[in-house]
Amino acid sequence: MDERDWLILKVLYEKKNITKAAHSLYISQPTLTKKIQQIEKEFEVVIITRGAKGVHFTPQGEYLVKCADEMLSRLCEMKETVQNMSHEVGGTLRLAVSNYMTRHKLPGLLKLFREQFPNVNYKVTTGWSHEVYHLVYNQDVHIGIVRGDYHWADAKQLLFEETICIASKEKIDLEDLPSLPRIQYETDMTLKTLIDNWWTGTFSSPPFIGMEVDKADTCKEMVLNGLGYGILPSVLIENHPDLYCIHLKNEKGLPLIRKTWMLYHEESLEMKVVKEFVDYVKELDFKVDI
Repeated sequence: MDERDWLILKVLYEKKNITKAAHSLYISQPTLTKKIQQIEKEFEVVIITRGAKGVHFTPQGEYLVKCADEMLSRLCEMKETVQNMSHEVGGTLRLAVSNYMTRHKLPGLLKLFREQFPNVNYKVTTGWSHEVYHLVYNQDVHIGIVRGDYHWADAKQLLFEETICIASKEKIDLEDLPSLPRIQYETDMTLKTLIDNWWTGTFSSPPFIGMEVDKADTCKEMVLNGLGYGILPSVLIENHPDLYCIHLKNEKGLPLIRKTWMLYHEESLEMKVVKEFVDYVKELDFKVDI
C-alpha cells in the first residue's frame, strides 16, 4: 500500500461511486477498479460491494478507510516536518477560507505572498465560515479565515470590521421595510442570526421576501438593478456610491458590526511557512482591496 492507494480508499468512501471517484482522482474507471482489486488481494478480504445505489464498504473496508485517514495524515505531517527543516520557506500551506474572502481578497493576498516566498504551494478549501472553523479547529488546515465571531481559545488575528447595511437602488425609509420586497440570500449562520435578531427587535411583522438567491454577491446585483433591497455587509457595497445605504444599529444605538478573523493554533507557528504567512497577513491593511 502506498500513498496513492490510501487516497483511493478515502476518495471512494467519500464519493460512494466508482465513476465519481475515478473522475475526482483523474484516473479511468477500469484503473480504479483494478486498484481496488489489488488492495483486496493484498489483504485477502472483500473491501466493497456494489449495489443499485452505488458502492458499499464492508466492515473490513471501513476499517481500512479509517487507516487511510490516519496514514494520509501521518504522511502529510512527515512531509511538513521534513520541509520545515530547510532554511528556505517552502512546502504546502493549507488554508480554509470563507466564500467572500476567497472571491474578493484571497487571490490578491496569495499573489503578494508568493512574490516573497515563491517556493510555497497552497491547498485552499472554501466554504461557509462555520465549515472553515471546524477545519481549523480539527487541524485539517493550518489557518482558517472566518467572518463572524466564534468561540476560539487559541491564536487569532482580527483582519477587519464591517457594518451591516440596508442597500437599495432608491431612497427608502426604514419603517417601510416590512412592506418592501427584500432579496434574501444564503449566508453563514452568524450573519443570519445577527440580521434576524435585528429584525425581530425592530419590527413586529416578518419581512416580505420578494426574491431568494444563492449568495450575497447575487443579492447585490439584484439590488443594483432595482429589484428590491438587501441587508448586506458594507464591504460588498462600498464601491457602489450610487446605492442608498442605511447602516443598521442595535438597541443601544451602536452599529451592527461583523468581524473577520484569522484563526490558527499557536503550535502551528513552529512551521516556517505558517509563521511567515501569519506575520505577513498581520501587516496587511484589509481596508483596501488587495
